[in-house]
Amino acid sequence: MTISRTICLGFLLVIALGTGLLMMPFATTEGTWGSFLVALFTSTSAVCVTGLSVVDPNTYFSFWGELILLLLVQVGGLGYMTVTTFLMLLIGRKFDLQQRFAIQESFDRPFLQGSRLLVKSIFATTLIFELTGSFLLTYKFAQKYDLDEALWLGIFHSVSAFNNAGFSLFKDNLMGYYDSLIVNLTITGLIIFGGIGYQVIIEFYFWLSGKLRNRRRPFQFSLNFKVVLKVTAGLLILGTITFLFIEVQNPQTMNGFSAKDKILAAWFQSVTTRTAGFNTIDNGKLEINSLLITMILMFIGASPSGTGGGIKTTTLSILINSTRAVLRGKETVIIYKRTIPPTLILKAIAVVFGSAITVLIGASLISFIEFRLESNIGPIPILFETVSAFGTVGLSMGITASLAPLSQVVIIAMMYAGRVGVILLMAAIVGDPKPTMIQYPEENLLIG
Repeated sequence: MTISRTICLGFLLVIALGTGLLMMPFATTEGTWGSFLVALFTSTSAVCVTGLSVVDPNTYFSFWGELILLLLVQVGGLGYMTVTTFLMLLIGRKFDLQQRFAIQESFDRPFLQGSRLLVKSIFATTLIFELTGSFLLTYKFAQKYDLDEALWLGIFHSVSAFNNAGFSLFKDNLMGYYDSLIVNLTITGLIIFGGIGYQVIIEFYFWLSGKLRNRRRPFQFSLNFKVVLKVTAGLLILGTITFLFIEVQNPQTMNGFSAKDKILAAWFQSVTTRTAGFNTIDNGKLEINSLLITMILMFIGASPSGTGGGIKTTTLSILINSTRAVLRGKETVIIYKRTIPPTLILKAIAVVFGSAITVLIGASLISFIEFRLESNIGPIPILFETVSAFGTVGLSMGITASLAPLSQVVIIAMMYAGRVGVILLMAAIVGDPKPTMIQYPEENLLIG
């Protein structure tokens, strides 16, 4: 039982448990046993913090079903190893070296010291952001709903947003609040902070606390912090400008909005494509160029150790700087005056290539299934759905419930592969590589 297999099987165990609970009569509004496929799809989508759903959660599930769904989202966002480690800390049980290595693998930490403090910091950070978001959203929802219902809506959407899940209890998601500053800024703020990763948040906290205490010693930000913030900010700004430029005249999305609402909608669309899954405009009515940009942003995803999926912002940065180094005739990749090890470059290439192949295989399988069943679903919606599932985004062009049961199984597999990661999943299947002392001679190969 390797570390990668422990993590992958842990997610499967949580998905299986969630499936069983969501099938229970008390979890459905009708009070009868639920569909196995619906429960499996919803549980996988929740644990993998995706947000895709074949049913309307508010009408299909009872309050207890919604609560189970929210708990699955929370476990999926924090990660299996983080939750189990925290439970072990609560009962006062010490975890062994393998547990420490599993935490290192989950958060890509190069050292094992401070694992206990890291887990506590993660839970504290999550609690602070989710409570703040719940308060702000409850204040807004209380203007339309009773206080108890508004409180539940605020908690549910805050947890769903911070964990980049995208589940909503509104039938039209958040399209009814496209013009609300509180809802738009709160949801996007939770999505961003949840997606940039706990290490970035904690590092920013240490820098801010040092400033407030007037410490004269300069704070050294890590390379991960600099890269994540730079790439995240660049993608958010570029996405907002692009969506605003393309959709500003689209009569089915933003054309009837005021200037303020157009900027809000473009900003929200740029943020939510970073693996969140909420929407304030109808994704099925976007222009083809916007759909292409959305799929690219969904494929890139969030940042390491965050609650989102995708190939991650750091991977994109390594590939861009590697390309720039080759074009300039350099043999080393340098980012912020730091040399990137060749192993990281190879890993980044493997992540992108493996992710692209997985998405293409998934889309091809769904296309073949729907073609055999003579479905009228086009290739663009299928590719969009597949990228959304693999990137654990949750955005859809409205075809999720229309897919054949076998196609939904493929989407389930895409969500799972996207959550645990292609590299980790392959390591769990193949096993750890065996060490070898053999070194082969080098030889040139024509490239390009």
